[in-house]
Parts: sequence; structure tokens; C-alpha cells
Amino acid sequence: MEYNPKFGPGAQTPSQRRTVLMRLQDAIPSLRTKATPYAKQLYSRYVAGELSWPEVRQALNVQL
Repeated sequence: MEYNPKFGPGAQTPSQRRTVLMRLQDAIPSLRTKATPYAKQLYSRYVAGELSWPEVRQALNVQL
């Protein structure tokens, strides 16, 4: 696995990013309960490694 500076050291693989997302949703329940289909799509892209978490948040802020 090649290091990608876009993700922190604890979120390099899809499995690790999924765990990070789950922990964020546990800490901030509205990320799960108020997630629109668009937000869920962004979350999937984060887990796939297409977006960093700051990019997800920026896209969600632009949507609002």
C-alpha cells in the first residue's frame, strides 16, 4: 500500500476509512440520522478513497 497524504495515517485503506466514518457518525449522530442521499454518496466516495474527509465536509457545506 502506498501512502496517500490526503488521508491520515489511521485511514489509508477502505476498511480504515469505513471505521473512521463510523466513529465520526457515533460521535456526531446527525451525520447518520440527517444524511441525505447526496451525503451518503459522498461518504461512499470517502470510503473508496476518492475524497478526503475535508473534501466531504466542504461539499456538504456548499450544498447547504
